[in-house]
Amino acid sequence: MTSRPFRSALYIPGSKERALEKARGLAVDAILFDLEDAVAPDAKDAARETLAAALAEGGYGPRYKIVRINALETQWGEADARAVAQMDCDAVLLPKVSSAGDVDALAVLVGDLPIWCMMESPLGVLHAEEIAAHPRVEGFVLGTNDLAKDLGTRKAPNRAPLQYALQKCLLAARAHGVIAVDGVYNAFKDDDGLVAECEQGRDMGYDGKSLIHPAQIEIANRTFAPTEAEIDLAQRQIAAFDAAEAEGQGVAVVDGQIVENLHVATARAMLAKAEAIREITAQ
Repeated sequence: MTSRPFRSALYIPGSKERALEKARGLAVDAILFDLEDAVAPDAKDAARETLAAALAEGGYGPRYKIVRINALETQWGEADARAVAQMDCDAVLLPKVSSAGDVDALAVLVGDLPIWCMMESPLGVLHAEEIAAHPRVEGFVLGTNDLAKDLGTRKAPNRAPLQYALQKCLLAARAHGVIAVDGVYNAFKDDDGLVAECEQGRDMGYDGKSLIHPAQIEIANRTFAPTEAEIDLAQRQIAAFDAAEAEGQGVAVVDGQIVENLHVATARAMLAKAEAIREITAQ
């Protein structure tokens, strides 16, 4: 999972057959099939069946298939979890995770299915490290809208009121090898704003962006992918360091900058990600 790209993760309502069909042709790295917020209360049971049928039919190719269920404390959560355990998906996404105990409760219901956690509450952020450390947790998805609501924050440039939460969840994820996907950008027609927020998340270290509209996919994919210039630099750093090592040296110099082991490790990870993106794109 370390090199598998999660540049874009698009929410798709589990109740809408047309959207489920369209998702098969979208150039997205992951699909967040939603049984929670995108489905009305009186449509929950039907959505579960609709989604199960669509996943059984297949056709989603290399896209990573994650199903977001309703919280376990709701009247639909346990039935969702038991149903998802039988679906042809790659992981289950639990909303409103506040502690590792929430993960324990879900793990009992979903067998060996990898678990992802919505990090969208003050308690969840405060307990991010213990949640990321849970052996069943594979990924985090930030729920920045819910978090902002609970915190009572106002919209501000660079998401300043959410910086602590974004960084704390990312630190926890990186400490335990967990994928970290940034929260959604609501103004799906504002390309400039989306670019800025994707660049912010990328520069912080997030793996990708969760999305609410297919029109956002191209920007997220482009922003979270290594650029040609970055790939070229990584290749030259590796070559220069290998040459230096062959001469008994511990460092190299590329473009006037020192290159050490840590830079080479970063370069190799970037090239592995670029190759994984090429493989997914080719499928």
